[in-house]
This record gives sequence, C-alpha cells and structure tokens, in this order.
Amino acid sequence: MSKTFDTIIVGGGAAGIFAAINLKKLKPNLTVAVLEKSTKLLSKVKVSGGGRCNVTHACFDVKELVKFYPRGQRELIGPFSSFNPTDTIEWFNERGVQLKTEEDGRMFPITDNSQTIIDCFLADLKKYNVEIIFQTKVDSITKNNETFTLTTINEIYHCTNCVITTGGFNKLEQYEFIQNLGIEIEAPTPSLFTFNLPNHEILKLQGVVSNVSIRLNGTKLQESGPLLITHWGVSGPAVLKLSSWAARFLHDKNYEFEFSINWLPNKKEDELKAFFQTEKQNYGAKKVINQFSVDLPKKLQLYLLEKSGINTEIKWAEVNKKQLNKLVNNLLNDVYQSKGKTTFKQEFVSCGGVKLNEINFKTMESKKVENLYFAGEVLDIDALTGGFNFQAAWTTGWLVAQSIAN
Repeated sequence: MSKTFDTIIVGGGAAGIFAAINLKKLKPNLTVAVLEKSTKLLSKVKVSGGGRCNVTHACFDVKELVKFYPRGQRELIGPFSSFNPTDTIEWFNERGVQLKTEEDGRMFPITDNSQTIIDCFLADLKKYNVEIIFQTKVDSITKNNETFTLTTINEIYHCTNCVITTGGFNKLEQYEFIQNLGIEIEAPTPSLFTFNLPNHEILKLQGVVSNVSIRLNGTKLQESGPLLITHWGVSGPAVLKLSSWAARFLHDKNYEFEFSINWLPNKKEDELKAFFQTEKQNYGAKKVINQFSVDLPKKLQLYLLEKSGINTEIKWAEVNKKQLNKLVNNLLNDVYQSKGKTTFKQEFVSCGGVKLNEINFKTMESKKVENLYFAGEVLDIDALTGGFNFQAAWTTGWLVAQSIAN
C-alpha cells in the first residue's frame, strides 16, 4: 500500500505545522501531509512557558535578535529579515489571536493558555485541508529521480517535496535516516542545563535566588541574571544562558569544570573593602550578623560569612584583616567545581542536528538534495529561553512554505 502527496512534512511540531499551513494558504491545490510519530501534534507548544506558550520575544531589531542564538547567529540574519517577531505577531493577529508582552520581553497569548495557539493551528489545518497522519514514524527516506520514498512500519509514501521538521534528537543514531540522504549532522549535545554540585555545602540553601554574575573560569564566557540554588546545584536564567553558550565546551570537558559567582556584581573590590572597614569602625561592638548590610538573602549571608571563617556571633571589632579579605573574595569571586551531568531530565534543548553549511538559508533547501527542506530544531540552531526557539521554528517553517510555493 502506498500514498502519494505533492509535499510531505515529517514531524508535527511548531515548524512542521507552520510550514504546512503557510504552504497550503499559498498553494491550496497542492496535496500536503504531515507524518507525526506520536498521537498528538504540537506537544512542545502545549507545555512551553509553563503551559502558556512563549510564542516569541519582543525583539524587533534583527541584529539584536540573532544575539540570542548561540548556534545559528550568522545564518539567521537573512531569514529574520524575511520573517521576524513583528511578522509572527501579525500572523496570529490575522487569526484573532492577540499576543501580550511581559516585562522581560517574552510574548504570550493574552489568554495565558497554550491551547489558544494550538486551536488556532488546528483551525487552519482544517480550513486548508492539510492531511495529518498520526503514529507514523519514518524509518527511511530515499530519492529516485524526482520522487522521495518514505518508508514507515505501515505504509510507503511518495512525494516531490520532502520537509523534515522532526525537532532535535538526543542521540546521533536517531539522525541516521537523514544521514543516509548524504546530509552531515553535528552530533547532539545538551544545551540549557543546570550546573551539578554533588554534596556541596551550598545545597543547604536550596530555594535561595540571587542576582549574580557567573563566569566559566579559563574562558571569556560570562552571564548575569537570577541564579537559583537547587537540591543538586545551581540553576536559573544566568546559569542556563551560560550553559547554552558553553554547551560544546562543557560537553568536551565531560561536565567537570570550574566556575565563579560574583554575588554582588554592582560592587568593586576597593569599594567593598572600604565599606567593611567603615562597618568595623562604626559598629565594632555589634555582632556581625546583626550589622551585615549586604543586599543578599539572609541564608546566603550566613553561608558566605561562615565560608570566610567569620563566626556570625562575634563582634565586628574581632574580625581580622585576613577574614575581611576572604569575605570580599567570596562575595565577588566565589569559586565552585561542577562535577558531571545532573541525573535529572532537566535539559530544555539540545544543540546539534543538520549542519548549517548543508542548507541554503534563503530557501531552507538542502544544498545537496533538491526539494529536500529542513526547518526548526532538527537544524543545528538553538537559542536561549524566552520564545527564541519558537521564533526560529516559525521563520524557517515560513521560508520552506514560500520556497515550495514559488
């Protein structure tokens, strides 16, 4: 048994569904099918942003926008000049879905419900008569003359245009059906993950959040923002951003590396030393813990004082110069050794996938195989959190639709 379509899209996630809808809108007479291996479409859209769907980010300058992509920065300049967050907002607006911008720039549907986005897509899939075939995992793709043959466990499918939007995989062997077409793959490694500190004293501070600057020692890589202490290490936006930029470096280090936290990124060393000398002079008779006016959570204050060898019950007059220097150093350059990956499934994104030099970024078509297209996270493109990965999916999916339609 075999079925033939003009275009087959492999993968019913954000990029695939966006490509399908836009293609059918442009060319209603084309037959378009989406092959989805699971029983549901758009599962990442459903859970994104805590179930609210972080659709895109309110960053409207293309040169600024690409800075949020550790991989794909240069390649996305052209695509984003064609379809960017402004176009995304307009696209949803035309379908009666309004987006709102939060303080940090993330954009969500005004309903705060990802189902709004899913329902919008489902309505268009029905309107444009896109065929969705569930529980259909593609085992192999071959090309003979102008025709692609896609083999699955139940059926064989044929098409003229083949679009791969499977999302990223965790293991290299999962890309085999793409490699067999002669396409080169960048091996996947985790991106956006927390730093593991097994059995460290700081884990007793679980739940504490502080605004910090954090850097990877021995590199120029540094990020700032909120840091969260968890029961296995450190997480939060600052850590996740740093992990993304350093994804391949940390993978090569087997996740054994040294990093430093500056707990007071707005303070200079001389300024801090002078401040503590004044505290010592003015409040010599007071207990350190009762007169420690550093803007940090109380638990963190206690931890850093103890780490600096200062008994929190002693008076300021009893604190010696060596202890003060150690305190300043721990506040501005607190060093940790991260060991190994956490065993929790808390990676949000992998980097890796179809190598970027394989793709024509004007059309998203393979440079080697005519009428073979890629969009979304199957490419070696990944971004920081905040709606950027979805924006790349919308943009690359949109470009695929334009290319096939033209």
